Amino acid sequence: MAAVLEPYIYEGGIHKHTLITELLEDLGGYLIQKVPAATEVTLTMLIPRDDVHLIDELGKKLLGKLTKAPLTGTEIAVVSPTLASHHLPHSACDVAEHLRRDGANTNMIGLARGMGRRVALSADYERKLINEHDIAVFSFGTFSDCIKNKKPKLLEGVKIPKVVTGGPDLKTEDVANADVYVGNIGRVAHRLRKSDELSSLDIMNQKVGEVVEGMREEIAKDPLAVLPPRVMKEIHEQVPQIEDVLSPAPITLQLDGLRVKLPYEEFHKKIEDLEFDEGIKLSDLARITPSKMKNYILVKIKRESEVGFAI
Repeated sequence: MAAVLEPYIYEGGIHKHTLITELLEDLGGYLIQKVPAATEVTLTMLIPRDDVHLIDELGKKLLGKLTKAPLTGTEIAVVSPTLASHHLPHSACDVAEHLRRDGANTNMIGLARGMGRRVALSADYERKLINEHDIAVFSFGTFSDCIKNKKPKLLEGVKIPKVVTGGPDLKTEDVANADVYVGNIGRVAHRLRKSDELSSLDIMNQKVGEVVEGMREEIAKDPLAVLPPRVMKEIHEQVPQIEDVLSPAPITLQLDGLRVKLPYEEFHKKIEDLEFDEGIKLSDLARITPSKMKNYILVKIKRESEVGFAI
């Protein structure tokens, strides 16, 4: 039986941080992302549950800090109705940043092209792009009437779980098609730095975390044929060109797959032909398609019941 992996973020000095990554590899865990910054480094990891204390003890010796990161391995779309100044800046940016603090990878998506809510999500392309993510967090602004009666149409056709943020204190059932509503995150002319605003962002992360946990439990009922971090490891080993990608998170993990930031036409065959120890190719285990985002490669892993086995 495979070890249960738990998500953590390590923050510490860059000196000797390789001791952490070497121990992680020895324990059978996965390094999801490494972000060096001057003398500091941030490591996002999946650690076998029974061995977390070993990483924690080593981290303390290196004067670093290990923190649970429940959103690790998720890709979240942060969606604003428009790119205009009254919608996108400040609150939506702070929403995306706060989700990243718990380990999520976020993409900000502005919908309308100049005319606001009347043409927002008028292109099916936008829905398909949002649906490539694990969860969509919609930033809906300040006015109750707008949130309850006009903007819920933007949630139609979005098949992934939908979390709505807004200024008013509303119930989730007041917002049609929303799975979760979080209040006190409306449009403001400043960064969300006040204590009550930060508390609302913490509540948002908690609610998103609950949605993610429910999705993980659903996947556990019929597990994936191969773990996304295992595929990530094989890509790093078998497709050396991924090391030349300058985009943040060249391989972005999702709950049921990955986004590989290489051109589809040039590299999809290499991704399909990834070989695992058992002589099985990734094309046997996953659906590999062009992404709606910059023609990247989207990998959606099949369930164990679809392929008849798991590795």
